[in-house]
Amino acid sequence: MFFPIGDDNSDRRTTPYINYLFIAINVLVFIFLQKMGTDWRFTYAYATVPAEILTGHDVVSHSKVLTDVVTGERIQIPGLQVTPINVYLTLFTSMFMHGGWAHLFGNMLFLLIFGDNIEDAMGHRRYFTFYLLCGVLAGLSHVLFTAYTAQSVFLPSLGASGAISGVMGGYILLFPARRVKLWIFFFIVAVPAVIAVGLWFVFQVLSGLGMLGGDDASGVAYAAHIGGFIAGLLLVKAFDKPRQVELIKKEKPRW
Repeated sequence: MFFPIGDDNSDRRTTPYINYLFIAINVLVFIFLQKMGTDWRFTYAYATVPAEILTGHDVVSHSKVLTDVVTGERIQIPGLQVTPINVYLTLFTSMFMHGGWAHLFGNMLFLLIFGDNIEDAMGHRRYFTFYLLCGVLAGLSHVLFTAYTAQSVFLPSLGASGAISGVMGGYILLFPARRVKLWIFFFIVAVPAVIAVGLWFVFQVLSGLGMLGGDDASGVAYAAHIGGFIAGLLLVKAFDKPRQVELIKKEKPRW
């Protein structure tokens, strides 16, 4: 098991205002709108539901109460709520919501580590557009994968991981040799980004293939991760700001 904990920012030239803004929005939405995960009505109203995206119509369902046959515990399964906005806009709203503290912390850590360098390379405005576009394409990847594999199209999805996967796709292309610090069990090692991010992507692909075989029950939208990553790879060069070459003016000799 490995986990990124930092990277080399010694050559960063700008303050990543947009990256900080995205992190702040995610945290504030989870705390104040999702009520730290307890307001399931809000969550199930603004999450992306594949069936809604495929049909263009809002889907509302009733909550169900199931009883655990072993413990006898009654578990409430929330139903889909009325979506007050156009259902296609949930592709945006869902990327700022999370399922729990661990989900939020993991995503924000990845965004903090990898997002600042991409914003520095692109500039604030281009990074803003790049991030949202990758998030939308990641959400559409999940919707299409769900429809293709005949999985439940009524299961809502949420989280910033699709957009962050796009950031990581751009990162591995722009900064393949940059050192990324990984926490591996009880050790911290620094490896090139092509290895750190590459291993992460391989894990997403293998987990996605496991879902095809019906072996995965984690609820993780691996198709969104893969789709977002590929979107980042394909789009990063179009958004990357051309480097300005600084001309060194030699001082005229004094005669």
